[in-house]
Amino acid sequence: MPSANGHGPKRSVLWAILYVRVSTDEQARSGYSLAQQLEALRDYAAREGYEVLEEVVDPGQSGASLERPGMDRVRDLVAAGGVSVVLAQDRDRIAREPAYHYLLRREFEEHGTKVRALNDRGDDSPEGELTDGILDQIAKFERAKTAERTRRGRLRRAREGKIIPGRMPNYGFRYDATGDSYEVNETTMPVVRRIFDLIVESASVNGTKKKLEAEGIPNPQGGKRWCKRTIHLIVRDDVYLPHSFEEIQKLVTPEVAAKLNPRESYGVWWFNRRRTTTSQITEAGENGRRYRKHVKI
Repeated sequence: MPSANGHGPKRSVLWAILYVRVSTDEQARSGYSLAQQLEALRDYAAREGYEVLEEVVDPGQSGASLERPGMDRVRDLVAAGGVSVVLAQDRDRIAREPAYHYLLRREFEEHGTKVRALNDRGDDSPEGELTDGILDQIAKFERAKTAERTRRGRLRRAREGKIIPGRMPNYGFRYDATGDSYEVNETTMPVVRRIFDLIVESASVNGTKKKLEAEGIPNPQGGKRWCKRTIHLIVRDDVYLPHSFEEIQKLVTPEVAAKLNPRESYGVWWFNRRRTTTSQITEAGENGRRYRKHVKI
């Protein structure tokens, strides 16, 4: 209804935060694009009449934890008040764990803020929340099933004597045309041989590191400085150490052993023997929270 001075009542601004996330693995697979997520959210916000307060980006962050710089920024903005909604393209962009969804939803509700994803199936009713919760649990089960199926497939390949290709082969090698085996990289394998020679000469990893740097030999990333851990891993890795046919025969299936030359020696590429877990640790810094990666092997 118009007011007495001829103007309609002022409409309060509905502020929205756009949140986008992509994990390191998803980046490697060229999956969820940050730009594509932002474009979809901008279109949705414009259609629904939201003004965008801030676009928060979490590149290379896993949805399995809430310890993310971008998510901390979202929570701080919500706590400051005035935010109507936090928008994400999919529910798993906010968090992959249903419990985290519940935690954030309740936390944001205390400040009058809602969480919305473009793939929400329910509404704000108890029935709608139940629907989304059930479907989140189903999605979590499907992810676990896919991960286990992938692990079993890789294990089967390893038992067939095949390497599981990763982002980078072991230093000194490259993948053959099939991607199932290693072949020597003539450019970098001489550096590996030099490392073993220096270990024998200096009898220490630190001495080897200093020699490599003094000789101007670049590290595997092309830099000038060598990490002692890199050298240690190379000289201890079975992929570089010669094993006789008799030793290998005890480790592999008869079908794999039948393909080997008894007069040759072989390195061993292990699978499912070592697990590396990368987590993110929050520390208090001078300018607020600071994150660092923690690797457990």
